[in-house]
Amino acid sequence: MTISMQAWRTHFAPDAIARAFREAVVAMLAMLATLGCTMALAPEPGPGVLAVVLSLSFSRSHLDRDMRGRIEAAIALPLVALVAVGVGGLLHHVRWIGAAVFVAGLSLPIWMRRFGPAIRRGGSLIALPFVALLTTPYIPPRHLSPTLAMLVPVIVALLALVWVAVFQSAARHLGILPSANRKTSVAKVTAPAQASPLKPQASTRMALQMAVALAVSFAIGYLVFPQRWAWIVLTAFIVNSGNRGRLDVAYKSVLRVVGAGAGTCIALTATVHIDQPLVAIALILGAIFLGLWLRPLGYAWWALFVTLALALLQGLGGHPAEGVLWPRLEEILIGAIVGVASAWFVYPVPSSLVLRRRLADALAVLSEALDPAIPERSAEPFIAALDNLEQIAPAFRASRRFTRHKVQPADWIDALAACGPSAVAVIERGETPASLRKAVGTARKALREPEALLPALQEIRQALSPS
Repeated sequence: MTISMQAWRTHFAPDAIARAFREAVVAMLAMLATLGCTMALAPEPGPGVLAVVLSLSFSRSHLDRDMRGRIEAAIALPLVALVAVGVGGLLHHVRWIGAAVFVAGLSLPIWMRRFGPAIRRGGSLIALPFVALLTTPYIPPRHLSPTLAMLVPVIVALLALVWVAVFQSAARHLGILPSANRKTSVAKVTAPAQASPLKPQASTRMALQMAVALAVSFAIGYLVFPQRWAWIVLTAFIVNSGNRGRLDVAYKSVLRVVGAGAGTCIALTATVHIDQPLVAIALILGAIFLGLWLRPLGYAWWALFVTLALALLQGLGGHPAEGVLWPRLEEILIGAIVGVASAWFVYPVPSSLVLRRRLADALAVLSEALDPAIPERSAEPFIAALDNLEQIAPAFRASRRFTRHKVQPADWIDALAACGPSAVAVIERGETPASLRKAVGTARKALREPEALLPALQEIRQALSPS
C-alpha cells in the first residue's frame, strides 16, 4: 500500500503542534477518567497520584496500540505492578537490596531487546511502574483492608490501561488520532539487516550504561542525600532511556536541567499568590496539559510544566515550594551529570555511528523503492526511515549552533529530509530515473567519507529537481 503525498505532508509538516494538541486532549481525558475511578475506590493521595502517573505514561508508551499489545499488557501488568510494589517496600525498608533489584529490573530488559520486539514491549511495560515509584513513592490507603490495599496498585494500573485504550481507540475511530494500522505498519518497516560494528552489541552497551548510571545515582543519593535521593535516580534513568548515542544523552540532560530550572523560577513566583485550592487544582491540570502538548517541541517544556505542577501540588499539601524545588533542582542536576558520564565513559555509543546507521537505512530503502526489478514498490519504508532519522536530528541541530566544525552531521540530515517530498512523489508515480538511482548509489558509497557525504546527498536533491 502506498502513502499519498498528503499523508506524507501530514506526517512531517508544521501541523505537528496541532497533532500534539489532540494527543494531549485524549491523554488528559484518559487521565481524568482513571483518576475519577481511583478516587471512588480509594480516595487518598497515594492511589490518586499513581493513577495520574500511570495513565500519562501509558498514553505516551502506546503499548496498547493493537489488540495483541492490549492482551499482553493486561496479562503482564498485574504481576509487574505487584513486583514494583514489592521493590518499593524494599527501597523503603532494605534500601541497598531494593536498589540492586531496581537496577536489575530496569537494566536487564534493555539487554534483552536483542531477542525481538516482544521482549522490547515487555521491557517498556516493566519500566512504567518502576519509574512511577520514583516519581511518587506509593503510599497504601489506610482505610482499606491490607489485602485490598496491596491490590490497589494493580487495579489502578489496569484502570489506566483500560481508559487509555478506550479513549485512544475512540479518537482513532473518529479520526482525531492517526489510525493504529498506519502506525503499526510504519513501525514494522526496516531496512536490510547489516552487521553492527559495535562490540559488545548496542543493547549490551546501553544496559551497562543504565546499570552504572542507576547504581551510582543510588549510591550518591543514599550516602549524600538520604532523605531525597529519588530525583537523582529518576533523572539518570530518564536521560539514559532510549539512548541514541552520547550526544543524545547530553542533549536530553541539558533540556531537563534547563526546563526544571525555568519551571522552578516560575513556580516560586506564581505559587506565592495562589491560596485557593480549586484554582491550584485547575492550574495543576493546565500545567500537565501544556507539558503534554508542548513536549514534542522539546523535553524542556515537559520539565518546566511538571516542575510547576509539583510546586502547586506541594502548596496544596501545605509545604512551602521553595523548600522542595531548589533541592529538587539540585538533584536533577546531579542525576543529569551521572547519566551523561555513564553514557560518555561506559562503552559509549558514538552518536555519529547512530546517525550513519540511520542514514544508511534511509538510503537503502530509497534505493529499493527505485529499483525497477522490484515489481511492488512503496514510499512507506522511506517515510518510516526519515521518521527514524528525524528522531535523532534535534541533538545534532543543537550541536551545530554551538560548534564551527567544517563537517556538520546535521547538514546530512537536513539534506536528505529536503529530498523527502520529491522522492515520495517519484516513488508513487512508479518512476525509476537512472540519474536518481545513480545519485542514491553514490551517496551510499560516501557514507564512510564525511567530506563527500553532503555533496552526494545534495546530488540526490538535484536529481529529483525537474529539469
